[in-house]
Amino acid sequence: MNRRKADLALLFNAAIWGSTFILVKEAIGHVSPLLFLALRFCLATGALLLLFRGTWKWRRRATPKMFAAGCLAGLFLFLGYALQTIGLRLTTAPKSAFLTGLATVMVPLLGALVYKVRPQVSEIFGVLTATFGMALMTIEGPIDSIGRGDLLTLGGAIAFAAHIVTLGHFSEQIGYELLSVTQVGAAAVCALASFWWAEMPRFQWHPVVFWAILITGLFCTALAFTIQAWAQRYTTATRTALIYALEPVVAWTTSFLVAGEGLSGRAAAGAVLILGGVLLVEMEPLQPRGHP
Repeated sequence: MNRRKADLALLFNAAIWGSTFILVKEAIGHVSPLLFLALRFCLATGALLLLFRGTWKWRRRATPKMFAAGCLAGLFLFLGYALQTIGLRLTTAPKSAFLTGLATVMVPLLGALVYKVRPQVSEIFGVLTATFGMALMTIEGPIDSIGRGDLLTLGGAIAFAAHIVTLGHFSEQIGYELLSVTQVGAAAVCALASFWWAEMPRFQWHPVVFWAILITGLFCTALAFTIQAWAQRYTTATRTALIYALEPVVAWTTSFLVAGEGLSGRAAAGAVLILGGVLLVEMEPLQPRGHP
């Protein structure tokens, strides 16, 4: 029952991330990307400290190792967003979406390599099916060359995969309150330390910037990563990555409802394959976790 609740909670994360893609894309036109991330993560950190102010027992039980684990997750989280954003400037949106989606494949590989966690057979087939579907959804033509932007985006995918694997490893050892606060706080510190030299800071006031920072800071960051820190106590990292593969499906659906952008037959087939990959895993009972 807890695993079902965890998977549904992660599905909620994929839904809110996918549905806010248009909002973030519009906001980035008025504010530089890393400055946007700094504002987003700072707001999320403040919200989490306020939210958990009445439950300081998580703070008293904290050890330096626990703080380090949360900071490591936060570093991977920041690197994922930063490399993806910078890489998007130097490559096409479809290639960026596909390369970022490769995190779905990298999660079971990293888990097996670093923590010796072997995914179930159904998870492997589900990941491969969803990855093929993502390729159909995002790639409209052949990938004829690999440029610097593609490599940066691929690095972002590796960072996102490392973030999921790190949370999966430590989520059963550390309370979700401490894990959520430290990872988001560490990402905020990294963003604040880098935006002023890694880019030309730019901020033009516009209502969409305010709403984007507010919504992504509170819901897509503070709430979403708290949910993930809790949910990965009850499900595997591979299942988490596979559920997150639904994000582009939600993004396409939102684009259709808001902007009237339809799916091609090929992209629609890709969306069906992604859904099929998730269902393939969800219909298979989860074996007890030998490792976090």
